[in-house]
Amino acid sequence: MQDPELTYYPKDGKRFTEEERKALVKKARPIFLERVSYYAPLMKVAPGRITVRTQKTRWGSCTQDGNLNFNALLLLAPQEVLDSVVVHELCHLKYMNHSKYFYFELKRFYPEYKQAQAWLKENGGSLIKMLPKETLRRKRHRFWLFG
Repeated sequence: MQDPELTYYPKDGKRFTEEERKALVKKARPIFLERVSYYAPLMKVAPGRITVRTQKTRWGSCTQDGNLNFNALLLLAPQEVLDSVVVHELCHLKYMNHSKYFYFELKRFYPEYKQAQAWLKENGGSLIKMLPKETLRRKRHRFWLFG
């Protein structure tokens, strides 16, 4: 999944420009929709809205209403990491907690989730540092997908 077009972002190891950040979010929307559309029927869940944005503190989240939120920076991570976050959030449609049942479900549909978590723990901070400074100061920037 790692798009060769994304490998040069941001240029010269600097932060994204605001235009590059917007382009990343735009590119991420259909990818997250496709991954959710792949896993949701397998897991027998029906998500609500899917939001993609750039965030500094979360890779994904699930609301009580079943809406899913994803961080566009996951496009710069390996495919396994992105898929792990998608499956993690879809599991929250069954269990809105991190109980043993939640982790049983996560392991059932994505057995390699621990490796993906470790990758994010080790490399996630460097992805977040790529965001433009003005984005890090901003409260929210939403893009809605209806799927």
